[in-house]
Amino acid sequence: MKDWPWYSYLVVAVVLFAIVFLMFLKPRNEKIANVREERIRIENEVNQLKLKKMQLNKIESELQTMTGTLKELEVVIPQQREMYDILKQIQRLAYDSQLDIVKFVNRGEIEKEFYWEWPIAIEINGSYHNLAIFFDRLSRFSRLFYTENFAIRALPRQNATETITANTTIKTYIFRETVPQDKPRPKPPGK
Repeated sequence: MKDWPWYSYLVVAVVLFAIVFLMFLKPRNEKIANVREERIRIENEVNQLKLKKMQLNKIESELQTMTGTLKELEVVIPQQREMYDILKQIQRLAYDSQLDIVKFVNRGEIEKEFYWEWPIAIEINGSYHNLAIFFDRLSRFSRLFYTENFAIRALPRQNATETITANTTIKTYIFRETVPQDKPRPKPPGK
């Protein structure tokens, strides 16, 4: 082996390197490549989970905000059991405003998708100033009221406390706990 030319040593070294590379280094490089691919896949999965966690936190935050808004609206839109108390309070507001209620007609509930609308027709006699006090107090009421078909006219026989008569429909709303389900459609007759 001593009398071999220099390039034969080079060939032997390359062959030994190739054997070591194929036997030891190539499988380890493949394992390293597989571990890198697995790491990249796991990092991508972790990033996706972080994104979903951020979205979940955002949804939970919105849910808390909406729950708070719902609680506030439940104060403004009463439940069914509170409606007769509200009627008494409207009568009390008119009495405290020195108005005479001539007509007080409950027109019944009108069903809507998420609530019931409850119109109440009222005819009131009194002075213009006292009527303004009544509507001011009604606007400060904790419940939601909507006034429509409002008309004022002078009384034919006026006195110191009664100069006008007012007709209006006051609407309030009742929250519905359950939303009505769609009615099932009839199936077409089979052939």
